[in-house]
Amino acid sequence: MEINKVDILAVGVHPDDIELACAGTLLSHIDMGKSVAILDLTRGELGTRGSIDTRKEEAHVSKEKMGAKYRENVGLKDGLFQYNEESILRIVAFIRKFQPEIILCNSITDRHPDHGRSAKLVSDAAYYSGLVKMETEEDGKGQKPWRPKAVYHYIQDRHIEPDFVVDVTAHWDKKLELIKCFKTQFGIEKGDGPQTPISSNDFLDYVRSHDRLMGRHIGAKYGEGFTVERYLGVRNLFDLQ
Repeated sequence: MEINKVDILAVGVHPDDIELACAGTLLSHIDMGKSVAILDLTRGELGTRGSIDTRKEEAHVSKEKMGAKYRENVGLKDGLFQYNEESILRIVAFIRKFQPEIILCNSITDRHPDHGRSAKLVSDAAYYSGLVKMETEEDGKGQKPWRPKAVYHYIQDRHIEPDFVVDVTAHWDKKLELIKCFKTQFGIEKGDGPQTPISSNDFLDYVRSHDRLMGRHIGAKYGEGFTVERYLGVRNLFDLQ
């Protein structure tokens, strides 16, 4: 596993978590010249709609439209992944591969039980990735330890009070395009296959309303909220808005 260093590693337990929760933030930072990698923990194989193959293709199309440098899949079991040594080591290997300064990952608690479990798994893996004696290797070569400077949790289905909000107004329309790349999951007409809590256009209206609410907190039209694990630090009060 060669090193492909990026500025931000966005991790989602299911393909499309990233698009729904933090795509605007990623688009904004790509426009600033920052590099982004996406890591899906599972293939979303338990989803009512679509298949492993269709979701893989949808994820690739979204990655290309976003302009992310890389998108990979850990291959953990959807719904059945465990907090154990194997899962941690597999995630640590990807963190060491991408050497991100910042990790964005799932909400600390949510309607879908995978989200909260993923949040702890990824956050802990980010810590363990910095331990010299936590050994991982690829092609018989040991990887060097790496610990990101920060882990931030995006907010998903349930409302959580954010610790900070990113203004994504300029990129919200493109975010919606990325969400719609997942054609088997969102914007489905009634009668076209099984209906799910996220398949209809009503859910896309909810996503818009959710981001409008987050934006209102900071005087912007659209925003994406995040929670932190440690205090944020600044050197200049004017960096806070």
